[in-house]
Amino acid sequence: MTTVDRISSGLIDEILTIKNKDFLLALDKLVSLTATDKEFVWLTEEQKEMLKMSEEDIKDVRLISEEAMDKRNHSFLKKQIS
Repeated sequence: MTTVDRISSGLIDEILTIKNKDFLLALDKLVSLTATDKEFVWLTEEQKEMLKMSEEDIKDVRLISEEAMDKRNHSFLKKQIS
């Protein structure tokens, strides 16, 4: 079972125990407002440029592992504190 499936199942289990009508109506409204397949994300020109640069990095195999990135970030932050 994936993480998303576990979260969904857990939420369903919790919702089934709720008896407060007002709470359930508010939750229903929240879910119906946010769970849409027609949701658009508008990107700034800078964000579009960053995505293009990322795609070029992937195409040209200019990649590092998550572990290496974590080490690099940790080292950078450590220098900033010092």
